[in-house]
Amino acid sequence: MRLDKFLQLTGLIKRRTLAKELCDAGRVKVNGKVAKPATEIRVGDLIEGEVGWERWEVRVLQIPKGSVPSNRRSEFVEVIRQERISLWEEI
Repeated sequence: MRLDKFLQLTGLIKRRTLAKELCDAGRVKVNGKVAKPATEIRVGDLIEGEVGWERWEVRVLQIPKGSVPSNRRSEFVEVIRQERISLWEEI
């Protein structure tokens, strides 16, 4: 499954167009490498992302066949790290 579609279906990023823009801007990595929106996602992959004021890292547990309700997200991704980004960290 494409990275941008995976991010949208699992709810990590609300819109697929935003997921694509973040990938194009180099703000999403798969297994430590900057990833393009069409990067193929597989079970076991590590995905890191920065969205707004948040940075997160998740492991893919399974590939969804459709949209994932928020109460079932933990079946598809394991959150390894999630943190707020400080404004002062960027300066």
